[in-house]
Amino acid sequence: MQSYIKTIEDLSLNAWPSHQLQIYDGWLLRFSHFYTHRTNSVEQIGASAIPLEEKIPYCESIYSHWGTPCIFKITPLIDTAFDSLLARRGYQIAHPTEVKVQDLAGFSMEPDAHVDLEKDISWEWLDALFSLKGTTSRIHRKIVPTMYAAIPKDTIAATVIRDDRIVAIGLGILDRDHIGLYAIHVDPFYRRQHLARSICIRILNEGIRQGARHAYLQVVPNNISAKNLYGNLGFQDFYQYWFRLKRI
Repeated sequence: MQSYIKTIEDLSLNAWPSHQLQIYDGWLLRFSHFYTHRTNSVEQIGASAIPLEEKIPYCESIYSHWGTPCIFKITPLIDTAFDSLLARRGYQIAHPTEVKVQDLAGFSMEPDAHVDLEKDISWEWLDALFSLKGTTSRIHRKIVPTMYAAIPKDTIAATVIRDDRIVAIGLGILDRDHIGLYAIHVDPFYRRQHLARSICIRILNEGIRQGARHAYLQVVPNNISAKNLYGNLGFQDFYQYWFRLKRI
């Protein structure tokens, strides 16, 4: 189980690059102007030699310089003593996330709606992402396209068009024999029309066509409708992670 968690964590790192990155004694310090917790946090990927009493304050100083909270990602791969240490230092739990996986052998579903697929992430797809997420920050609108452009793996960009505009999107990211589902968003006016389901199925089917044998995704615990959808598609709970956040 631990080795597969490591695999999924590696795939997730590849799938979602940060705007800036520093390597520090086996830790990745990721920075993206606080666009998401994942791309604006410390991730542990290797052995450490520097004492924690020195490393944690160093990270705090870096994120203070960047003008964002200091955040550490906590997965089942991290020693529980480290999580407890952060709690004692005043770090609060933030943005708990569930990771779900499935074996695609025998997957056989067809979408309910027409979904267009493209190999590349277009400006139209990005504009739809900003619109559907309500992203208004000028800095985020500037850096996020560069983050998507930096994805080093093959992508499957999905769109649904209604009334001459994009009303739903999704993204598949292929890595090794896995397909990851990301950025599934639907305009509120067009929900309950099985658009998210159709997008997921189209991406999974295309992933299988391109050699994927497994799938994974991440979802927040209170997104009940998304969790129901993913369960109906065959995804199963695998592990949870969360963040420890402290405003410096």
